[in-house]
Amino acid sequence: MNGYPEVSEATRRRVHAAAIAHNYRPNTRAKGLATGRAMAIGHVIPIATKHEMVNPVFADFIAGAGEAYSNAGYDMHLSVVKDADEERIYCDLASKRNVDGVIVHAPLINDPRIKLLREIGLPFVVHGRSSGEEGPYSWLDINNRRAFSRATGFLLDLGHRRIGLINGLEHMDFAQRRRDGYTSALDKRGIAADPALMVSEEMTETNGYRSALNMLEQDTPPTAFLVSSIISAIGVRRAIEELGLKMGKDVSLIVHDDELSYFKNSDGMDVPLFTATRSSVRDAGRQAAEMLLSIIQSPDTAPQSRLLEAELTLGRSTCPAPQEAK
Repeated sequence: MNGYPEVSEATRRRVHAAAIAHNYRPNTRAKGLATGRAMAIGHVIPIATKHEMVNPVFADFIAGAGEAYSNAGYDMHLSVVKDADEERIYCDLASKRNVDGVIVHAPLINDPRIKLLREIGLPFVVHGRSSGEEGPYSWLDINNRRAFSRATGFLLDLGHRRIGLINGLEHMDFAQRRRDGYTSALDKRGIAADPALMVSEEMTETNGYRSALNMLEQDTPPTAFLVSSIISAIGVRRAIEELGLKMGKDVSLIVHDDELSYFKNSDGMDVPLFTATRSSVRDAGRQAAEMLLSIIQSPDTAPQSRLLEAELTLGRSTCPAPQEAK
């Protein structure tokens, strides 16, 4: 059942058949004693980001990672901790050998957790990247800069010149990369980024609504929005409709991360509701978990990295800029 190569295939099939017939499952604690491993992977969530627990992006990532853990016979160790205790918790996990590795969520620019984990020798994979971190580490990320550059360029091709950016918190690496993609696309077309059209906030429906409403009430409002989350985009759509405008006719909208289990970018129609830079968070969770498990299995291998591309999919939320705005 452990997949040892010296066992014949015929014997392996008989053992697996017997295990299924008797509903046998290996005892992970006993297996851990034999192998010296905890057979568990850690996820540490600070209280300041406790909203992650109900965030469908986090839930989809955990679901994908959980599939990989289950297939490999590993359990998941989830810790919700006070912000001031986060460093101590990582050290405790390593010293007590409660887990064999961890996945780091929501990396910051110059994230101190990377240096800490490297020093205490706990295997880890970062979901995202940390700009400014010069040492080697393993990571899996979406090409956020290219995704937002491409989306901004698409809106510019439609004739939009005032494009609002409703972004996530920009002390987080992904949000900074998205802003860079947006501003670089504008710069290539000779358009100066307008601070009045850029917002950095937690990605909630309420913040999306309030930010879009404030921009739309300006003397020269945006004719399009680029939004970092489908959750925020729902609020943006509410603001557009509250002002008597129509999304996809009067105002265009592109969203990111529409491939979520509980926020499908579809209402049963063949054409998606939102034009989106699409990525599967569930698949990212599975890949990150598999990457970490391979590192645990072969600890002397060099750090791994994987950059995933987002797909720009057309929906009903984008249209050419109104004639008077061109």
